[in-house]
Amino acid sequence: MRPAIRVDNLSKHYLLGERQAGYKTLRETIADAVKAPFRRLRGQKSEVGGQKSADFWALKDVSFEVQPGEVVGIIGRNGAGKSTLLKILSRITEPTSGRIELRGRVGSLLEVGTGFHPELTGRENIYMNGSILGMSQRETTRKFDEIVDFAGIEEFLDTPVKRYSSGMYVRLAFAVAAHLEPEILIVDEVLAVGDAAFQRKCLGRMGEVAKHGRTVLFVSHNMAALESLCHRGVFLERGRITLTGEIRRGIHEYRRRALEERGSDEIAREFDDPVLRRAEMLDEQGQPTNAVPLGGLFQLRLDLRPEVELHSPRLIIGIDDALGARLLSLVTPLTNEQFNELRGPRTVVCRVQRFPLAPGVYTIRLRILEGNQERANMAQAMTFSVTDAELFGGGHGFWAGTCVAPAEWSVLGGAAP
Repeated sequence: MRPAIRVDNLSKHYLLGERQAGYKTLRETIADAVKAPFRRLRGQKSEVGGQKSADFWALKDVSFEVQPGEVVGIIGRNGAGKSTLLKILSRITEPTSGRIELRGRVGSLLEVGTGFHPELTGRENIYMNGSILGMSQRETTRKFDEIVDFAGIEEFLDTPVKRYSSGMYVRLAFAVAAHLEPEILIVDEVLAVGDAAFQRKCLGRMGEVAKHGRTVLFVSHNMAALESLCHRGVFLERGRITLTGEIRRGIHEYRRRALEERGSDEIAREFDDPVLRRAEMLDEQGQPTNAVPLGGLFQLRLDLRPEVELHSPRLIIGIDDALGARLLSLVTPLTNEQFNELRGPRTVVCRVQRFPLAPGVYTIRLRILEGNQERANMAQAMTFSVTDAELFGGGHGFWAGTCVAPAEWSVLGGAAP
């Protein structure tokens, strides 16, 4: 089967800091044109109009294929090159080098308002986008009611889109891109502008598009959405592909690297919060650490400075894996008299003697509740790792799964015949 998308050695080069120079003589213009390729080859800085500019490769030698009907997630940090890649695939930006092959009509939703004319109404923009996709007026009319119903903006249909809010823009833009039957649907992080209900609606629609044999490229920082929708992931870092493959394995590796980099020297966190001021991990000797040995002591110290008295507060330590899934919750007992009233500076220490999580990188979320009222909520407050260690006499490196627990083993009866 021929791929719906083929990308071969795609690169995109920019000169950072470049500014428009003043008028030049013909001789100067010709000289600059001759020198430019050599500057790029050397990767050196150049002077443009008295302003220094530096070479920057947004993409470098990117190659991959996407089969018809496949849903692929493009994943990477901000600045990794995701949006540049999608703009090239959508023919908005020209590549510096390399080649792309697209088989079929492409519907793109890259940023709010892309492809819309601000002076035209919503109705007019629907027909204009249909025309851009190569659809006849009759084909667009057949889909028109479905698009309007999905977007939920019927009362504003004859209003110029320049008066739409960002949320309305996204609703209509996605409805147009997803319903005008493109063979390839390209969607950037723009869905984050919509509310949660609309995001779920969009994800469901992208799933339907894929079921009908169409191809979807999806950029998002929402790992749960990527995992539920995509079959495969392409992972970009500094303009290069670092990993391709099954989406769950790739997301785990991507987040593991990010958490390891973030937590490499993080042993304490200060918070600008009226109740929770500081959190610090400690080892068995009471020294700051960001690592817990397998089956060892987990110890977290929290410094509280509630400005008002807290009555029977509950402190909750949530521990999540690299995919953001909750693995463990540590909660203060409701009947513990020490927590009946808290006022002024206090230090609270939570200890788990034989920490049960397997080796890996984890994040901590901290919450403080007073009755049903939330007094503090620190998502991804800290990062720490569990390191391998010999445990239960089993040696090193035999652990699989999420948790490790002691068990009693016995052999019953005689030897097998």
